[in-house]
Formats: sequence, structure tokens, C-alpha cells
Amino acid sequence: MTNENVVPSPGLLIYPDRIRRNLQRMVQWSGDASRIRPHVKTHKLPQIIQMKLEAGITKFKTSTIAESEMTASAGGKDVLLAYQPVGPNIQRLIKLQQAFPETCFSTIVDNEPIAQELSGAAEAVGLVIRTYLDLNVGMDRTGIPPGPEAATVYRSICQLPGLHASGFHAYDGHLHDTDADRLLQQAEQAFAPVWQLRDQLRGEDFSVPQIVGCGTPTSQLMLARHEDIEVSAGTSVLWDAGQPSLGPESDMEQAAVLICRVISRPTGDRLCIDLGHKAVASEFPLPRVKFFGLEEAQQVMHSEEHLVLQTPRAADFPPGTVLYGVPYHICPTVALHSHAWPVSDGRAGAPWPVVARNRSLTV
Repeated sequence: MTNENVVPSPGLLIYPDRIRRNLQRMVQWSGDASRIRPHVKTHKLPQIIQMKLEAGITKFKTSTIAESEMTASAGGKDVLLAYQPVGPNIQRLIKLQQAFPETCFSTIVDNEPIAQELSGAAEAVGLVIRTYLDLNVGMDRTGIPPGPEAATVYRSICQLPGLHASGFHAYDGHLHDTDADRLLQQAEQAFAPVWQLRDQLRGEDFSVPQIVGCGTPTSQLMLARHEDIEVSAGTSVLWDAGQPSLGPESDMEQAAVLICRVISRPTGDRLCIDLGHKAVASEFPLPRVKFFGLEEAQQVMHSEEHLVLQTPRAADFPPGTVLYGVPYHICPTVALHSHAWPVSDGRAGAPWPVVARNRSLTV
């Protein structure tokens, strides 16, 4: 980057041309952009919503009310809040739908009491909320396992006023394998009870219009095998250093890069970098960043504002040296930055606010 001196560190660099090419690849694997619903949590940026729209992508998946509002404000017309609303978020979802009447919002539920509460809130103001049943296909994080209890909840969604049953949501984020055949086999096993539940309910004359599922590793594989699934790969848009170990080989480009600087050389073989927990996702063990040109360095200490590297080449990197690296997990890394710097033709432009890192915008 020719003007790195204008970018304070630690900072997040975004490469729009690479994002556009990644989006083109996603549309190519789908065969039809209506079959993909990329997750917004990866980037949280209205500029990337615009790029998706330009690529023909019109469906979006979000995790927060703020992400949903940002997406609608940027022109998104079909937004799935894939996070069961509870407490005040039920009324916030109602207000969001009222604030953006031209956007079709939907959400997920996995139990009857929340479905009833959502129904009452929607009916009270004359709204109808598209609602998916959230199924647990093995990750054991949210959702209800496909089976008789799930069927009962879905029948309730179909019958409750103020709700429109839209199908199932099934996230398979626990499935990781670099071998495509093994990963596809795991995905087919995870989704077998989903198809069975769908067929059962359709046989009872209940509408199950859509199934939204899959994380980044399985999305392309499942699109190739099933015409009746809508996938929600999100990391594919920006990519990161962790994905190559989670799924089959991919030609996605690194479209998000961290810029940081050496701030100290405390010993002859150590460098201290200004890339602490506050600037890169730290939920996984070290290493958390793949540095360009320092691949052999060991990441030996990490705290709020500091990352210490051990390398016999420490003398080659005096304080002030600029380093670039790719995080192992991009989605929470983006949320740690208030701004992202778009880079085109080797130069950073005016920074973009990471709008949806906030928990609330206007709603």
C-alpha cells in the first residue's frame, strides 16, 4: 500500500475489488443468486450490501437488530434475523418492520412461548412476521432437534395470528472437513431429519416454503446437491486465514487485511506488535493472525493492546515497521473496528464506519 502512513494502526483494510470477485464466485456456485443469503455479520458494512445488490444478491441474513436495520437502510429488501428475538428485541423487531415497510423482515423461533409472544406483538399492531423454525442439526447452540416436538412448534407457527410460517432455518456450523466428500457426507447426515420433517409437514398440508441453512464450509457442496435449499455462507465475502482448515480448497480471495506496527523489540528475538485483543478476534488459541513475511514467527503472548512475536529475524523489524496480516476469524475481528479503510489501486481511501458493529442504530 503506497500511503500506509495515513492509516493508524491497528487498522482494518478492505479490498472492494476482491470482494466483488468473491461475490461473483458465490453467484457462480449458486447458479442463481436467489439461492444464496450471505450473512451480514461478517462485514457489517452498508457499502458491501451495495456490492451484493450489484452482484444480483437480494437476500440477507443477520444476527442483530442493528445489522438488520443497516441492511434495510442500504437497500436490502429481504432480511432474515437469524437470532430468536426475546425480551425487548421482540418490540424492536416490530418497530423495525414499521420503520422499513418496503423491506420484508423475517426471524426464527425454536419454542412455542416465544412464538406466541411474537404473534401477540405482531397482531397488536396489525403486522405479519415471516417466521422460520430454528432446527438444531448437531451444533447444539440454538434450535430444536428435528422430530415430533419440532413438528408441534411448526404447526403452532402456521396457526398463530400475526405469523407467517416460512420454513426452517438449520445452521451446521459444527461441520468442518477439508475433504469435500467427507464433509458432504456429514452434511447429508445432519440434514436428513430436516428433509424428513419437511416431507412430513407437507404431507399434512402445512406449507414449508424454504429451508435456509449451511455455513461457509458446506454451502457450495449443498447447493450442488439440493435445489431446495438457500445457503448463508458469510465468510466467503471477505475470507480469512481460518477457512482453509475448515473446508475444502477454495479460490476465494483475502479481502480483509489487518495493518499493524512494531512498537517495541523487548529482547533480541522478540517483537511487540500493536495488535491486541481489542483489534483481532481472540476466542481461539494462538496463532490468531497470519502475517505476511513473518510466517515462521511464533505468537507467544497476547493481551489487550499487545501481541508478542518470537523470531530470529527480530533485528530486521525496527519499531515503526508496518506489518500486514489476515485474522483467523474475520467476523468478530470486523466488530472490533470502528472504521475500515477501503484500498483500491494500492491506496487507502477515506475510512468507512463499521455501522452495524453497534448494538443499536435508531431502533
